[in-house]
Amino acid sequence: MTVLEDRQTLAHDIHTVHSAGARLHLACEIAGIDVRTLQRWKAQQGLLCGDGRPQAVRPTPGHALSPAERAEVLRVANEPRFAAVPPARIVPTLADEGVYIASESTFARVLREHGQAVHRGRAKAPKRVRPPTTHIATAPREVWCWDMTYLPATVVGRWFHLYLILDLYSRKIVGWEVHGSDSSDHAAHLVRRTALAEGIAALAHKPVLHGDNGSTLKATTVLAMLNWLGVKPSYSRPRVSDDNAYAESLFRTAKYRPEFPAKGFANLAAARAWAADFVRWYNFEHRHSGIRYVSPAQRHAGDDHAILAARHALYTHAREQNPARWSGKTRNWSPVGAVTLNPERDSIVRAHSGCNDIQQLAA
Repeated sequence: MTVLEDRQTLAHDIHTVHSAGARLHLACEIAGIDVRTLQRWKAQQGLLCGDGRPQAVRPTPGHALSPAERAEVLRVANEPRFAAVPPARIVPTLADEGVYIASESTFARVLREHGQAVHRGRAKAPKRVRPPTTHIATAPREVWCWDMTYLPATVVGRWFHLYLILDLYSRKIVGWEVHGSDSSDHAAHLVRRTALAEGIAALAHKPVLHGDNGSTLKATTVLAMLNWLGVKPSYSRPRVSDDNAYAESLFRTAKYRPEFPAKGFANLAAARAWAADFVRWYNFEHRHSGIRYVSPAQRHAGDDHAILAARHALYTHAREQNPARWSGKTRNWSPVGAVTLNPERDSIVRAHSGCNDIQQLAA
């Protein structure tokens, strides 16, 4: 955008050299403008009033949100159940209830205009990690991840130990226990109990259990139990520092929950009660971003296909109702296919899993 003084100077210089015999288009080219630009300045009083675009009054688009719709977006985003939830999770949750108010970007824009575009939660923004290779899960009970983390007690120096087993495909917590000490016996008991609960004995192909190089997870007692169950152990992802990323991410989610006591747990019973509530919330209420914002329990049971198809139908209907509000396709609600322990190229995933790309539910 050229300010008024520069416009007048350029126009005067071009007029001077043009009057002296220079070609107009060459003079404009040397000045750095187009001939049509100079003509527009002269025709629209651009040399007297300057650029009128910043002060231009533009009509409100006919498909813009009404004041009532904007107020409804703000009201819903500030409901207690959505207080720590970003728009990317608010809209799918409403879609599962058969309600469509606005898109994720509209929610974000309205919140930003009202000064509420801050991170809605305690966790910091995620960082990109370096992608490498390993196991591929195409269904539940194929790859599990497990680890142990410390839960602080109110007494300084005392800790409780939370053991969790996560299904890689569905992200469901399939086994958990809290103990007052770290022991391989606890880990072995958890694996056995989880295998019984998930019906591993009836499976032709037993799952892979991935963990880090912790001494508890590699103890002889644990390895003997895994061998008896037919479960194959796996340790440490190659070429990365976060060798058990899915389990570590789960622990991070747990410890950033609003219910997590900042001053620690009073006793073992309190730690177990909190863990039970967290597992119930995570499995049945949490909309996981890695599986198209369905709950891990829905994904584990195979209900995610019907839920995502219903969301696609709802979005398609909403787009048909107000086509001017959609600049492109609807959001992609196609079910997530195979899941790799490490990110891999689609061709490699297809070659190892034998599954083709799922058609995207976007129109």
